[in-house]
Amino acid sequence: MSAQELKIQDKKPVQPNQESTKTETCFAPHVDIFETDAEVVVLADVPGVTPEDIELSLEENILTIAAQRQPPKHMGRLILEEYETGHYLRRFTVAETIDQDQIAARLVDGVLRVSLPKVAPTQPKKIEIKIG
Repeated sequence: MSAQELKIQDKKPVQPNQESTKTETCFAPHVDIFETDAEVVVLADVPGVTPEDIELSLEENILTIAAQRQPPKHMGRLILEEYETGHYLRRFTVAETIDQDQIAARLVDGVLRVSLPKVAPTQPKKIEIKIG
């Protein structure tokens, strides 16, 4: 994948854009990024999150994955809980080679798949010259 397609921002503690009065934890979900000739695919791990709790946005060429993990509904006495309740936040810079109108996403088994289709390259064409 060329550096132009999708830039990963440096890893650092996740800080919201504004100050928060909430004491909830904010996680940076782990991602895998793949590239084909037709698209770039981002796979983000967001266990315990429902589609209603995810906000995927694109603003000024920044793709933002924001989600909230609700407390799980327990069927009995809790013995071990490794996934904490809190927020997920991850941002990527999207290149001009991505067709922003065709971005699609789906959530399956705690993995968010974001498809970023590439803009079809312009094909050379001959321009006819008219007389008169």
